[in-house]
Order: sequence, then structure tokens, then C-alpha cells
Amino acid sequence: MANEAQTQIINDLVIDRNEDFIAKSEQLKPELVRETVMPQNFVEVVADPAVIHGWRAQAIEPQAGQSYGKGDEFILDFGTHQVGYVSMKIRPVGSPPDAPLSLKLTFGEMPVEMAEPFSEYDGWLSSSWLQEETIYVDVLPARIELPRRYSFRYIKFEVLDTSRKYRVAFDDIQCQTVTSADPSRVIPLQHKDSLLAQIDQVSIKTLQDCMQDVFEDGPKRDRRLWLGDLRLQALANYETFQNNDLVKRCLYLFAGVPDDRGKIMANVFIAPSLIPDDIYLFDYSLLFSTTLHDYYFATNDKETLVELWPSAYRQIELALERLDEHNIVKDDKSWWSFIDWHQELNKQAPSQAVLIHAIKRAIEMAKVLGSDKQAFLEERLQEIVTATITHLWDEEKGFFVSGAEKQISWASQIWMALAEVLEPEENRQLMNRLLSEKPEIVLTTPYMYHYLVEALIIVGEKEKAVEQLKAYWGEMIHDGADTFWELYDPNNKDFSPYGSYLINSYCHAWSCTPTYLIRKYNL
Repeated sequence: MANEAQTQIINDLVIDRNEDFIAKSEQLKPELVRETVMPQNFVEVVADPAVIHGWRAQAIEPQAGQSYGKGDEFILDFGTHQVGYVSMKIRPVGSPPDAPLSLKLTFGEMPVEMAEPFSEYDGWLSSSWLQEETIYVDVLPARIELPRRYSFRYIKFEVLDTSRKYRVAFDDIQCQTVTSADPSRVIPLQHKDSLLAQIDQVSIKTLQDCMQDVFEDGPKRDRRLWLGDLRLQALANYETFQNNDLVKRCLYLFAGVPDDRGKIMANVFIAPSLIPDDIYLFDYSLLFSTTLHDYYFATNDKETLVELWPSAYRQIELALERLDEHNIVKDDKSWWSFIDWHQELNKQAPSQAVLIHAIKRAIEMAKVLGSDKQAFLEERLQEIVTATITHLWDEEKGFFVSGAEKQISWASQIWMALAEVLEPEENRQLMNRLLSEKPEIVLTTPYMYHYLVEALIIVGEKEKAVEQLKAYWGEMIHDGADTFWELYDPNNKDFSPYGSYLINSYCHAWSCTPTYLIRKYNL
């Protein structure tokens, strides 16, 4: 730790702040690119059982000189997903206004958010994430600039009340979008496959809307810097916007607020000041090391590698403490590893593979630095790989097993393939066996689908990787995605781990990686 380190207690979490790192992150804070966007159409939302969530938006012709009174409503479509600040002019029509205007605004990324009332939401995440406002305008005419940033495509206007003497009309409704991504830096992709070209563009738009002061996980929810999302966003960024200073900023933010044992938390808040969340995830902390590795080999920024190497190495050390006497990750109620949202997924085997994956990348960084940790890491890697094959590989079934019940899941095989625990040909056979036998514990997020596609590429099955990419993200586009979603199960399109699809994020960072996969691997 630097001399400027100081201890801070937040709730029950003891934080060892590194003020040097925090200062560097502030110096890297980006300028936001702004653009004014106008609505494209008036729409109505109609029930349609053939579309996702049962609602679709269709354009309608507005009435010339339309004004609105108590009980009237209309919906605007901005044409595609927007992240920014909304403003409008409101003027009275008829007699002078003798009472305030009461106006309700509902913002939605999907048509369903315009159709199903938020009052019926009954999920376990806070309903305050649902984007709606009721405002009162005392003096008309007025220009209204809403202070909150919204993530939306549609806005529903509901005039709750005026008075019997006047109505209102709306002019100059617009959104000033914000992003730290510069679209001019993206090299256009000329692809002979029109679907892959479309997937690439939607991926880029997803990443763009999540690039703000940091790489947010989602501009609607949680609007936070998460390590799992950061790793994937950074990969996509290297192939597109190349805002590498934003990756660097995020790495310093995480390294600036570890706990008193050096643990890097799964996510951080940056406002009103830098505060780490109290969530520690086994796999996400290891992804700090992996993300630093990726950053160095994308940028050759050795100064940053030197400064952040101790933080990265510490995550490996802490993970090694979780191994039992057989060098297998202990699986009990005292830990949390994310991996994927499937409620029945046992995390032991995939977490073991994430550790192996991270150690291999730590060894590459140690070689660059000439670190005395290299020999130790290489020795531990061999021991852990041997233990993994001895205790987690089921030769008869041809799969890695996880936990006391010896669960066979997609996630376990994918991460073992990415970690290259088996020999190359055995690795290829493992992934092909996975696709043919289809274990019951499936994937639930684009986050894990990214790793499925990349694992297929790693084992040399590029055609099958393209098939999976098109089947998953292409189907999302078929279902109306103009940015890619946090959650998507083609076999259960209403899936939400939060209890309601209304609270799902429909522009989400970990979904943006097809552009990386397509461009990096020449798919």
C-alpha cells in the first residue's frame, strides 16, 4: 500500500483506502460526449401474445395541434435506446391556468413498461429502480429540465390533472444523451453475414450506453461499476471505442478501496464519493487480475501493471486460502461466487476453473515484471490442475462434476474449457459433448453465453461458436432488442431472478461482447 493509505470503516467493512490510486482514477475521469435526440414517432402499445412479454409498440399518426387535459395520455418513441437527460416545453391552451399541472412521466426500455403499471410490481429489488416521475408545474408556460438521468426508448405522458379551464401542449421534447464513448473511433465492420453485422452494431450501442463516468453494468439498473461486467466491457472496448483510460480508471477505483485484508469488492459506488459495496465474490475478485492482464496486453502500459500487480496478486493469494487439503475450492455456506444466475447451480467446479484461469494470467504478468512470485504460481498451478482432474473430473461421464451432489452443469464445463485444464483435443471433445448431451443446469445470462462462445472458439470450434452466438443474440434481436439485455432465456422469455421482468435491465454491460468475439476472432 502507498504511504497515503488510510483505514476507513463503512458499516461493518474496514476499508484500506489508497489515496494515490483514487487520485489517479480521478485524473482519468472522462469527458462525456453529448448529443441532442428528438422523438421519432407517437406510438400505441397493443397486446400481442406472439411477442416477448406480450406487448408491442406500433406507430400512430398524431393529431395536428394536439393538446391534452385531465386523463389524457400519449407515448413517444425515440427510435432506439437512449441514455440521458430529458427536457420539454409546456404551454397552456385555452384560459389562463388557474391550477398547477400534475403530470406523470413513465420511461421504458421495452414496450411492456408502457403497458403494465409499475404499481403491480412485486419483485425483491427496490421498486425505486422503475423509472417514473410525477411532477407539478405551478407556472405555465414553462421549460422543464428533468434532473435525473434516464435509460429508455419510450416515454409515456399522463396528464393527471390541470383544471376545467385549460389544457396543455408539449413542444421541443428532447433528450440530451451522454456517454464517454466516441463513436468516431469505431472502425466500421463490413461483414458478409448481415445478422452478424447487426449483432455487432447492437453490441456497440449497448457498450456505448453503458460507458459513462465508469463502465456501468446498466444505465437503468444498477448504474454501478461491477468487476464481472468491467472485464467483458474492457474486452469489447479494445476492439471498438478504445477508451483505454476508462478501463485504467476503473482498475484504479477498485484497487483504491480494498478491505483491510486486501480483498477487492465485487462492485463500487462512485458518488457522492468512492465507496466499495460490502459484496465479495470469489470469481469476481479473481477477474480483477484477469482484467489487469487483458489491459496490459492491450495497451503495453507497464507503469499501471507495476502499480496494480500487488493488488492483482493479492486476489490470487486470497483465493488460494479457500482451497481445502486436496487443493479444491471449499464449498459451504461461508462463501459466494457468482458464475451465473441459475438458482440450482453449484459453484465449486466453475470457481475452481476461474482460479486456474486467473493463475495462468497472473503467471504471464509475473513474467513481464520479472516477479519472484512466478515460481510459486507455477508450482501451485500444477498442483491445482492435478487436483482438479483427480477430484472433479468424472472419466465415466466425461464431464467435470461440482459439489457434494457431483452436479454436471454447462458453467462447469465452459470454465474448465476456458482454463484449458485438459489437453487440447480432450478440451474440444468436452465442449462437443456438452453441446450434444445438454446437461439440465443450463445458462441463464448473456454473461455466461459469452464464455460459452469463447470456449468454443478456444477449442477450435469456430463454426459452432458462430451458431451459438447467432442463435442467442440473434434471437434477442428478433425479439426486439436495440441494445442487448441483462437476462435472456430463449425458452423462458419472462425469466427474471428478481421476481419481475419489469425490473430487468434491457441495456446491460455483460451483453455487449459479441462485437469483441466477432472482431477479435474474425467470426
